[in-house]
Amino acid sequence: MVSRRWPMVYGVTGAVLLAILALLFAVAPRSEEGAIAWFDPMIPGGWMAWTLPIALFFYVIGCLLVIFTILAIRFPETPRIGVLRIETTRGDRLFISLLGSAFICLGWLAVFGAPLWGALILCLVYAAAVFRWV
Repeated sequence: MVSRRWPMVYGVTGAVLLAILALLFAVAPRSEEGAIAWFDPMIPGGWMAWTLPIALFFYVIGCLLVIFTILAIRFPETPRIGVLRIETTRGDRLFISLLGSAFICLGWLAVFGAPLWGALILCLVYAAAVFRWV
């Protein structure tokens, strides 16, 4: 018999994550024309520059952690040995890809400067390689 619990878990999790995303956009600062002011502080006078891109970055990291937790519960995994010759699980590979992506972005900023679209593409390729071969 197929469990009916998991589709409900997926649906509730997706609904909560979408509600949080909608809340982020609802509280985003707006210009006088009503458009989202992407780089204006979300908390005026706050101690940290919480802009919408920064909030979305941490939202994505949080979503990844929630999704990987559900995957670990639903599909338990045994560690595997990849190219690095160390045992890694999904969570280990996520950490390796996030850490490597930070260094890719820092290197990109040092060499090319501000627009990080090229670094984002490199980070996605790097993460795919980590999850495939590490």
